[in-house]
Amino acid sequence: MDRAQKEQLVEELGQIFESSGVVVVSHYAGLTVAEMQDLRARAREAGGSVRVAKNRLAKIALEGKPCASIADLLSGMTVLTFSEDPVAAAKVAQDYAKENSKFEILGGAMGENALDVAGVEAVSKMPSREELISTIAGMLGAPASNIAGAIGAPASNIASILSTIEDKAAA
Repeated sequence: MDRAQKEQLVEELGQIFESSGVVVVSHYAGLTVAEMQDLRARAREAGGSVRVAKNRLAKIALEGKPCASIADLLSGMTVLTFSEDPVAAAKVAQDYAKENSKFEILGGAMGENALDVAGVEAVSKMPSREELISTIAGMLGAPASNIAGAIGAPASNIASILSTIEDKAAA
């Protein structure tokens, strides 16, 4: 890798560290290519990405970034799992770590907040952006349906009373 390629990689990593809602650092020693492809596919489905980069270049890219606190975690065979959604990458990494003992979460960062292993697990249990949006939409729609039900209720009550009177008159 020549100097220009290294500079480009540092710039790409810097953009990842700035724009990501969460970055999870993990060890991946012993994972096969197929297992790594599986991890990448899961991250892609969740709206995130997985990146393996040289630790030295990643540390350079971290300088001056909000998540610079994860520089201490970058030693050995590390992989970065990241996403704009503050929960997606943590969920993918946590789920994959449960299934594969070779994948070990070291920690991460959510903006300026450093996360340890327990912090990554706590973030992974939070609802995702889509789940929050659907919950809020449901809450906004509920009052409207209640109002419509209350407005329609007197009419249905009158109709049932009239049908009862009609049935008695016919009998």
